[in-house]
Amino acid sequence: MTDLHPVADAAGIDGAAAGGAVPTAVVTNAHGHFSLWPQDLPVPGGWRCTGYRGDRAGCLAEIAGLWPQGPTTSTAPGSRDTLVGLFADTVARHGDREAVGDPTRVLTYRELDELASGVARELRRLGVRREDRVVCHLGRGTGVFAALLGVLKAGAAYVPVDIRYPAARRDLMISASGADVVVSDTAHAAAVSALGKQVLVLDDVAPGPGGTAAGDEVSGGDAAAVLFTSGSSGTPKAIVLEHHSVVHFARNPALPALGPTDRVGHVSSVSFDAFHFEVWAAFAGGARITVLPAMPDLLNSDIQRELRRHRITAMLVPTMAVNHVVREDRDAFAPLRVLHTGGDVLSPAASRELLAGGFDGEFYNLYGPTEATTAVTAHRVAELAADADTVPIGVPLRGATVHVLGPDLAEVAPGEPGELHVGGPGVARGYLGRPELTAAAFLPDPFAGDGSRMYATGDQVRMRPDGVLEYLGRVDEQVKVRGYRVEPREVERVVATHPDVRDAAVVVAGEGQDRHLVALVVPFDRMSPRELREHTATRLPDFMVPSSFLRVPRVPATDHGKRDLDKLRELLARHTERTAALVEPRDEVERGLAEIWADLLAVEGVGANDDFFALGGNSLLAFRVRRRVASDLGVQLEPRDVLANSVLAGLAALIRDRKGSRP
Repeated sequence: MTDLHPVADAAGIDGAAAGGAVPTAVVTNAHGHFSLWPQDLPVPGGWRCTGYRGDRAGCLAEIAGLWPQGPTTSTAPGSRDTLVGLFADTVARHGDREAVGDPTRVLTYRELDELASGVARELRRLGVRREDRVVCHLGRGTGVFAALLGVLKAGAAYVPVDIRYPAARRDLMISASGADVVVSDTAHAAAVSALGKQVLVLDDVAPGPGGTAAGDEVSGGDAAAVLFTSGSSGTPKAIVLEHHSVVHFARNPALPALGPTDRVGHVSSVSFDAFHFEVWAAFAGGARITVLPAMPDLLNSDIQRELRRHRITAMLVPTMAVNHVVREDRDAFAPLRVLHTGGDVLSPAASRELLAGGFDGEFYNLYGPTEATTAVTAHRVAELAADADTVPIGVPLRGATVHVLGPDLAEVAPGEPGELHVGGPGVARGYLGRPELTAAAFLPDPFAGDGSRMYATGDQVRMRPDGVLEYLGRVDEQVKVRGYRVEPREVERVVATHPDVRDAAVVVAGEGQDRHLVALVVPFDRMSPRELREHTATRLPDFMVPSSFLRVPRVPATDHGKRDLDKLRELLARHTERTAALVEPRDEVERGLAEIWADLLAVEGVGANDDFFALGGNSLLAFRVRRRVASDLGVQLEPRDVLANSVLAGLAALIRDRKGSRP
């Protein structure tokens, strides 16, 4: 699942052994990839030393000189497993069955194939060739799938950019991708035309003859997709996934197979790797993809009714959404035959609620960074002990390998914590144009001994005696917020670009599913939290926008000049106490609403003048507020009521008005 990972600071060779440098060697394999390896350990099979040895920084600088373009060659040059071939197989078997539908049109597999061929034809006319990258920036609908397939048929890799992203983020992703061509639609073409790229407007493309066309030349080791994650340097990292890796996930027998009678709900962002389940697992089985509202919008509807109305049988739902939704409506996903979740820590309480309700399908907890192609382990959640405080992340998918390693890169004993390293066909090629980051995170796999690599996830886990993995947390400073890995330093840099900001620090508040970001800001003079929030929201996805902006006199530092994290946490703790200027709730409605907010936001002493979003609220929690107000106070709220009345006294007044009561 997509998560945001600071590879430069990951444990890897000597990151886990903080405090002392490990003598390191630069190594290379037959594919022309470079990496690091401890000098005092035997070099794994299929790798050899280049002759350069030194500290980590020196080795990475050497690799940058030897490998300036970063990973451009395949990890599996002989593979014949391609997404073009996967789709062609399904067209041959189920050409007249429905492939994808949105509110305006439905395309059969054959019709989608022909439209994709038209896209490929036009892309080749624009000069797109094998291993090029093409951005896809379109509104939600059937056209997205034709664009992706067309890019692949032309031999290129698709770069999906969500239309919901702020313009600054969108433009940065398009520029960093190195793409010369953007596939868009009439509604969004103008927004990207100023970037100096060639723009192919999908609405103007005529279908072409079906078949694989230029896809015949594609190898399983060719680049298929480029997905972006947050980076500790402030620049998003572009992960290159190859055809065979995505096929390995889509057809993996460790997960329930989808078939022609299944309907897969498309709710994820196209830039989030959960989208690969919605597309490629569906296409592999000949299922129909139904375009639903994006998950944040779906939360504002009756989810169970929507799933029944569209006859959805399979979904991959972000963990944070499952945790929140099921706690308020345990039957929301009851219509599904297959429910996958992933992206964050699955709540045992939510799992018990789901299993105790009307859902009787297969429920899987998936784990996997984008660098391992959506999922590398899975755990079927069929029952959970009453005292269980965690839901396992399971065992490897077929063909994947996992190793729990200590700082010396040796496997730790079962039950002992260690950093998870993953290998197998799902391991990505690396980071586009980032040789140092790739070398630091994608290490020689000493357990394979064939020149392949393993990815150092930065996640701390332990393996039970039965081989099942349990997730313990992050090795580094990164955090999960609403199912996404977030690098707080990246958010800080954006906050600090506001002209009123002298310095800023972003810290994490809350626990588990209620985790959110708080910005501690040192202003030059004035400071408007509203302006800072708007400034950040135009430059970052919503899950990276801090919930609160607090004025502080300075960002504390240690005697060594480093940021003092303990003092930052103290500042945050004093804020959360909020003992000053508290206006107590004044009547039964305000008190009832304050109790709901305090429960959902994990905040003590909610006052009449408190703001829902300043306390850490978000769209997921707003959904739960509406449910609780209906059950506890007997009033139905509209989806936008909490957004438009975010101060407790104002929302209480609206509730009183609906009830016909007075304060």
